[in-house]
Amino acid sequence: MDHSVLKIKMKEELYKKCEGYLEEKIARISHSIQDLELALTNESKSSAGDKYETSREMINIEIHKLSTQLQQFQKLQVTLELAKRNAATEIVKMGSLVEATNAIYFICIPIGEVIVGDKKAYVIGAGSPIGQALIGKSVGDSFSFNAVSGTIVSIS
Repeated sequence: MDHSVLKIKMKEELYKKCEGYLEEKIARISHSIQDLELALTNESKSSAGDKYETSREMINIEIHKLSTQLQQFQKLQVTLELAKRNAATEIVKMGSLVEATNAIYFICIPIGEVIVGDKKAYVIGAGSPIGQALIGKSVGDSFSFNAVSGTIVSIS
């Protein structure tokens, strides 16, 4: 199979893995919020006094923390959609699949190492240190981040 076709298929698979990752996180957090809201309802029916207020406040704090996390993951969904819309270019940008001498990087959302077929890719955010080192570079350009350095071989 043609090298560019393999890259396109890998990129599609990485998008699917990113979508699955976000859907799982959002579903888990939403479920936790629902459980806490149910506990809050039950707490108000069965308690009285200072213990009641402390317990309710602890549940409200946890709901707030989870709601903040939920909003962050929903923002990542928007970022993922923006990355999907970006067509391949000669310069690394959001949505680029970068094959370098040291690794394969997918500039999208920060989820870390992902295995696609027999290949390992690092799915990173554009704002991450390695993402910043890659953004704006072209094939043949070198980059370094901490103790890691490499040269860009291809951009899809």
